[in-house]
Amino acid sequence: MALKYPQWQQPLTSVILEFNREQLREKVKRAEEAIAQRIEQLAFDPGNEHERRVLRDALSILRDVREDRLGSLEEKGQ
Repeated sequence: MALKYPQWQQPLTSVILEFNREQLREKVKRAEEAIAQRIEQLAFDPGNEHERRVLRDALSILRDVREDRLGSLEEKGQ
């Protein structure tokens, strides 16, 4: 499957497919950084509404992954 926005979708895909909790935390961090970087790049670009929407969706996915798969580790600060 070809990704439309590989610069941040590839790290997000890695998060979704990772079930090793130790590796997941680092992959979530990398995906968040890639998404944040792209949001900054789009800050002064009036177009790209579709990408902005899917970036918001991606952040929601990462939030869900943190809660569902890392919740107990995050609460313990590990």
